[in-house]
Amino acid sequence: MITAIGFIALGFAAMEFSGWFIHKYLMHGPLWMIHKTHHQPSKTFFELNDLFSVLFGSIALILIFTGVESLDYRFWMGVGISLYGVLYFVLHDVLVHRRLKWFDRPRNTFLKGIFKAHQAHHRTNQKEDAVSFGLFVVPKKFFKNEEN
Repeated sequence: MITAIGFIALGFAAMEFSGWFIHKYLMHGPLWMIHKTHHQPSKTFFELNDLFSVLFGSIALILIFTGVESLDYRFWMGVGISLYGVLYFVLHDVLVHRRLKWFDRPRNTFLKGIFKAHQAHHRTNQKEDAVSFGLFVVPKKFFKNEEN
């Protein structure tokens, strides 16, 4: 069980790091034509940028399906990636962007920091000059000045 928890945590952490890297260097780089739909006002529920979620979800499913028979590391890493995806959806799409209106603005210090960091990221709708590319690991400065 400890090994399973370790691989779940590894899958989760790998998503935060790879998500940051992919967001900064690919989405705000050569894949900007897809990602820019996330930085522009949308008239529809879905945006082209949602293809990235399909890609990451597919990787998680492949890992789960290839590891389910023996419940090996692939299964547990797929679970970790899936857990990250669910929390990403709730924090990013529901709480921050309000694609579903389930929650009010966050009051929790940690969630407020994530909210502020993502607002800072969206201050520009350009490929360059964006800041804060992670979801859970954000610069400390976004957790200061709590009156906002």
